[in-house]
Amino acid sequence: MQRLTLMMATTSLAGALSLAPSFIDTAAAATLRIGISSDPASLDPGHITGGVWEEDVLRDIYEGLISIDASGHIIPGVAKSWQLSDDGTTWTFELRQDAKWSDGQPVTAEDFVRALRYHANPKTASNYAHRLYPIVNAEAITRGDKPVDSLGVESRDNGNTLVIHLNEPTAYFLKTLVLPFGYPLPKHVMAQYGKSWSDIDHIVTNGPFRPVKWVSNTELDTVKNPQFHDADQISLDGVDFYPLEDKNAAITRFRAGEVDIVRDFPAARYQWLKEHLPDAVHLTPSLGSYYYVFNTRKDTPTADKRIRQALSLAINRDVIANKLLDGAVKPSHALVPGGVSHYTPQPQPGLEASMDERMKQAKQLMQAAGYGPDHPLKLTLRYNAGTEHQRIAVAVAAMWKPLGVDVSLRSSEANVHYADLMQGDFQVARAAWISSYDDAQNFLQLLSAETNNYGAWHSDEYSRLMARSDREQDPDKREALLEQAERTGLADYPLAPIYIYASRNLVNPDIEGWQDNALDMHPSRYLSLGQ
Repeated sequence: MQRLTLMMATTSLAGALSLAPSFIDTAAAATLRIGISSDPASLDPGHITGGVWEEDVLRDIYEGLISIDASGHIIPGVAKSWQLSDDGTTWTFELRQDAKWSDGQPVTAEDFVRALRYHANPKTASNYAHRLYPIVNAEAITRGDKPVDSLGVESRDNGNTLVIHLNEPTAYFLKTLVLPFGYPLPKHVMAQYGKSWSDIDHIVTNGPFRPVKWVSNTELDTVKNPQFHDADQISLDGVDFYPLEDKNAAITRFRAGEVDIVRDFPAARYQWLKEHLPDAVHLTPSLGSYYYVFNTRKDTPTADKRIRQALSLAINRDVIANKLLDGAVKPSHALVPGGVSHYTPQPQPGLEASMDERMKQAKQLMQAAGYGPDHPLKLTLRYNAGTEHQRIAVAVAAMWKPLGVDVSLRSSEANVHYADLMQGDFQVARAAWISSYDDAQNFLQLLSAETNNYGAWHSDEYSRLMARSDREQDPDKREALLEQAERTGLADYPLAPIYIYASRNLVNPDIEGWQDNALDMHPSRYLSLGQ
């Protein structure tokens, strides 16, 4: 099928095409075409950056112990059942007998043991390694202090049962198994091909679809996996993913009928899209935060709390959310968004004041730090490529100018951007977190995790509060600890919250089975293309 090139991004959306989308007949092929934000860094769960688009792809080609249904709720996956010991430290998972890899080999508990050890192994450098810390010996293994095979996981009953031993009760642990570190890895294929096991010519997967073609930055094609245990209930023949960082170009391709779904359309286009493509627009409150992170390492200007505080105070979130982004998002004063179960977001101090008062305080803070219009602070603001991110960065740079801040903007492709952030190669940078499970811990760990705590901020008190909340089994007491942690963290200004996400998707009206949900997860196995 011939497809439009990204050069169409330079064509006027209003003039080049009719306002109504002209979807071509895809029912015959039954292949769903999804526009995602970027290429996955890898098809190996241990080598992705943790981007939402990567998790969307991997969710279609792998299945973990637990899975997600069309409405975003946890359901059995490879595990048909599970139970927690009375002391809260041992999870036992009984695996289904019909779980298979796409080459027909059975999926066993050994494949999960291999996967968990793989993510814990410091040689893998997995973005998800810190997620394993609740497991016995995991943290020591990631630091190279203990052997990988000492991880507290074991296969029992000839591979039919997986047991995970935790250091102590961890309230949120089960929810995290929807993440890619909870997927099995094909022990037999890894043994045969080593590091190249996930190359397109070698890879086998255990999910609803299996990858068959990958042209970097252009197209990733999958086909239905006949070995999947629920294959008879899947109507699609395959799913093709298209990395479209230019979201306006993605809208163009959607209206031309070249893609069926566009994930995360620009918020600034919401009103126009709602007017011209009302049946295709899906806007739903979601569990996501957009923020600027400050590098707190001692060799950067933002190591100074006064500068961080001033920069956060000077950002006019209402202008960004309601003017730049057309009211498609909500301004945020906290890291944890509203809508997270059993939690009340704790705002960053000072953001409740008027903008005049905030700007006055911000200028005083900058002056105390030795900067002002006559002695400007030169800062580089980094963001991953995209019109929306660029517009926000330009606006924020203008908001900071009265403080005597001279901003240089730097854009890079998403995978490069986040790889550099993980290396600490930035001063101020755009970041975002879209939660894969409904728990405040998943946002607050951004200030204590090793891989996603981009600014390397640290507080002993914060770490103690988070550790206590992990152990606390009483929901109300745990909530109080988490809220105290957020207050403690945001009071030191390690980041500047900007807005709360709403999931923004364009969906071909002929698609059946799509259900809007707060996690913005839409496994393709539940979707079908109508006639």
